[in-house]
Amino acid sequence: MAIITWESGLVPEGMEIKQVYGLIFTEDGRIMLRTEQKPDYVKFSLTGGHPESFDDGIEGTCRRELIEEINTTIHQPVYVGYQLIDEEDGTPLYAQVRMVAVIDCIGPIKPDPDNGKTYGRFLTSPERAVELLNWGEVGYAQIHRAVEIIEREFGIKLSSSVEEYV
Repeated sequence: MAIITWESGLVPEGMEIKQVYGLIFTEDGRIMLRTEQKPDYVKFSLTGGHPESFDDGIEGTCRRELIEEINTTIHQPVYVGYQLIDEEDGTPLYAQVRMVAVIDCIGPIKPDPDNGKTYGRFLTSPERAVELLNWGEVGYAQIHRAVEIIEREFGIKLSSSVEEYV
């Protein structure tokens, strides 16, 4: 089983970044989670994926994945940190980067062009997002850091606790 730790610093030189995910916020401080309907439950996650050679860096990967998976555009994304992944099987350690941004536009729901799946979008408070993601201390640490950045860089504070699918 993989060991996942949260790192708020920069990804070390030479370490592969295998995924980039967005922690995206509304102007009223709620965070948007991607949802996927399973047979017996709803799976909550962040939106993101693998960097492509044609992306304009990790910011470009973040923007592209948000459009592809949940048809949502953002203002300038800001680096938050990364999850350090140790597969415990001899493969080199790698990073899953987290970016934070403010939502610009939420478009109509449409299928992901990569896999044909249609994902839902759920707005909730950051505290509730920690519960729904169920990632323990690693999840808490990255959302807490994202909230610090969104408040400092964009002046956004939680002013609504309304939960809704959009």
